[in-house]
Amino acid sequence: MSSFNSIIGRLPAAGSLLLVAVTLGLAGCSQEKAEVKDVIRPVKVVEIAQAHDTRTLSYSGSVRARTESALAFRVNGKITERLVDIGQHVGSGDVLARIDPTDYDLSVKSAQAALDAAERQVETVELARKRAEQLFAKNFAPKSQLEQATLTYDQAVATRDSARSSFDQAKNQVGYTDLKADTAGIVTSVNADVGQVVGSGTPVVTVAVDGEKEVLIAVPEMEIAQFKPGKVVKAGFWSDDALALEGKVREVAGSADPQSRTFAVRVSLPDDPRVLLGMTASIEASAANERQQVSIPLSALAEQGSQPIVWTVDRSADTVHARKVKVAAFAADGVRVAEGLKPGDVVVAAGTQFMTENLKVKLAADTVLQSASAAGDGGDAKQVR
Repeated sequence: MSSFNSIIGRLPAAGSLLLVAVTLGLAGCSQEKAEVKDVIRPVKVVEIAQAHDTRTLSYSGSVRARTESALAFRVNGKITERLVDIGQHVGSGDVLARIDPTDYDLSVKSAQAALDAAERQVETVELARKRAEQLFAKNFAPKSQLEQATLTYDQAVATRDSARSSFDQAKNQVGYTDLKADTAGIVTSVNADVGQVVGSGTPVVTVAVDGEKEVLIAVPEMEIAQFKPGKVVKAGFWSDDALALEGKVREVAGSADPQSRTFAVRVSLPDDPRVLLGMTASIEASAANERQQVSIPLSALAEQGSQPIVWTVDRSADTVHARKVKVAAFAADGVRVAEGLKPGDVVVAAGTQFMTENLKVKLAADTVLQSASAAGDGGDAKQVR
C-alpha cells in the first residue's frame, strides 16, 4: 500500500484522477455482473391436475323414429296419383298414392264371368244328380249312374269354389292399386312419382311411425365395448342448449359398416314434444379411463437429444429441471402425454428455449395455472401461492 501511495505521489494530479476513475469503473462493472447473475426469470406454467377414473365419450347423430315403414304397392302398375308430400302427417288408412286400375278391373269382370259360369254348371249337374237319385230309388237306373252324377256334381262345386276365390283375389288386386298407410306417422321420403311404372314391393313412400323416437350414432370399433343395451347416456340438442334428456342404449349393431368401419348404436329417448325428427343430437356417455394421459400445451414440449422433454419446476428450490416424457398423440388442445408426468407436477408452458438445468425461476403470486387433467377431462384454473 505504501508503494502504491508512493507511485500516486509521483504521478501528476491529472493522472491520479484518471487512475481513480478507472478503478471505480472496474468496481462498478463487477457489481453489475453480480446483479445480472442474481436475476430470476419469471415463467408461465401449467399444473397437472388429478386424473379422473372416467372419461366422456361424445358422438353426434340425428333424431329418427324408432319404426320407419317403407311402403310399396302389392301389384305392378303405373302411378297415376301421389297424394302426399315429405313432412306431411298421415293417419292409418289414408291413401298415399294410386296406380292405374284398368287391367285389374278387367280381371274382376273376367273372374266374375267365370264364377257365374261355374255356378250355372253347378245348377245343371245338381239337376242331373237329383234325377239319377230318383231313377236309382225306383230301380230304373244302376248305382254306377248315380255315382257318376254325384262325382260330376262334386267337380262342378270345386270349380265354382275356385272361380269364387279367383274373383275375390281379383277384387283384392283392385284394392291394392291404392297405397294406404298402415299406421299414423310422418312422410319422410318419396321414392316414386306420377307416371312412373313400379313393380310390386318397390318402396314408394317411407313413413316414420308416431311414437318413440331415438338417436342413431356411429361408434368406432375401439369404443364400441363401452356401449351396451340399457346403458344410460345424456342427449343434448344443437337447436336448444337448454334441452337435455336422459336416454338409454336400445340396440348395438352386431357388425361394423363395411365402408365406415363404425357400429350403429340406437339410443331411445323419452317422449318430449320439443324433440323433432331430423334434429341433430349429441350423445355423451361415460367410459372407464384406462389410459391415464394428461394434456399439456404444445409450447410446453421441448426436445433434448431427439428425446421429447418438459421443464418441471421444483417449488421448494424455485428451479427448473428437464424431464423425459412419452408423447401419445397431438390434439387440437395440445399434446397428450402418456408417461413422465403425474398430478401435482408444475410444467413450464412457454419459453422453454430459455430454460437450462437448475435455472432459477419465479412464479408470480397472480400467475394462474391452466389445469391439465386426464385426456378427455376438463379442469379448473388453479393459482399458485
